[in-house]
Amino acid sequence: MKKNVRFVALALSAVMLLGLTACGGSSDKDSQPQEEAPVEAAEEEKEEATGEDAGEEPAAADTEATVLKLGTTVNEQDSFQVAAEKFAELVAERTGGAYKIEIYPNGTLGGERDMLESMQIGTLDMGIITSGPFINFSSAMGVLDMPYLFASNEEAYAVLDGEIGRELLDTLEDSGLKGLAYAERGFRNLTNSKKPIETAADLNGMKIRIMENDVYTASFEAMGVNANPMAWADALTALQQGTVDGQENPINVIYSYSLWESQKYVTLDRHSYSTAIITMSADVFNKLDAETQQIFLDAAQEAAEFERAWVAEQESDQLQAMKDNGMEVIEEPDITSFKEAVQPVYDKYTEYADYVKRIQDVIAGL
Repeated sequence: MKKNVRFVALALSAVMLLGLTACGGSSDKDSQPQEEAPVEAAEEEKEEATGEDAGEEPAAADTEATVLKLGTTVNEQDSFQVAAEKFAELVAERTGGAYKIEIYPNGTLGGERDMLESMQIGTLDMGIITSGPFINFSSAMGVLDMPYLFASNEEAYAVLDGEIGRELLDTLEDSGLKGLAYAERGFRNLTNSKKPIETAADLNGMKIRIMENDVYTASFEAMGVNANPMAWADALTALQQGTVDGQENPINVIYSYSLWESQKYVTLDRHSYSTAIITMSADVFNKLDAETQQIFLDAAQEAAEFERAWVAEQESDQLQAMKDNGMEVIEEPDITSFKEAVQPVYDKYTEYADYVKRIQDVIAGL
């Protein structure tokens, strides 16, 4: 009897031991998927986020934008800044951010001729430069500086945005420059600190700062002026110190530089329509692919037209501000006397005769 009881107890113990072993094995097996599940979920999340198999390398990061420097000699209130900012905006947008234009105003990168020379050798990418200095890089560009060539903005736009304008810009390529488009400086007018100028004869003997340009020099000398060609940064000092009596510039420049601080009289003689050429180093331009080159050309033209509209909108208010600040404005001088005085300039620069005739033909067809 005792043997039977002992046998049953031993048998029950064996069954219990087997049961415990089986439970332990089941527990280990159940825990394994719980440890692996987070890894599998992470792989699935990675595939969903990247759209790639877990074992593939992620796509390379976008390359950084190519930065191009654009210089001007004017301040941030000037129309050149308006054109530069619009141009930079359009280029960034249309290249998908592949190109970024950084703007350096206030002559930070040098005077206008300095910047053109830097573009020639490829140490500066771009600039917005008034028409005056370009005669030093392409003699043909001098035709645009001939006195009283245009009578209105519409006449100037018809020529500059057409075949003649593009032809003239293309002449810059021989000097390592790429002219993109004509923005606007505007019709240039006389200011001085001495007296009202009503006729050309009133200018006789006056010291006037002009742009560094042979045609400008010839034009003002023909009117009896003691012409002083100099960079704009130097001109501001000369005006303040009284070493020159006056200068000539569009209304927007007279206003943005508060020239009433040194100048009393303004004569709206509109002796020359001055462009502002959005210019690029030919070396830099030629390294762009054809599609990107066209983007730069189109963006420059749109920026130029945007800036022209801005200048027109601002001009009447700027003229009033000049008056409000004490400037005496002669709005209707004797233009005939000025035109007669500068006729010798047309006789001297016979190399422009063909261009002048073609320009007059375009104007006649308007």
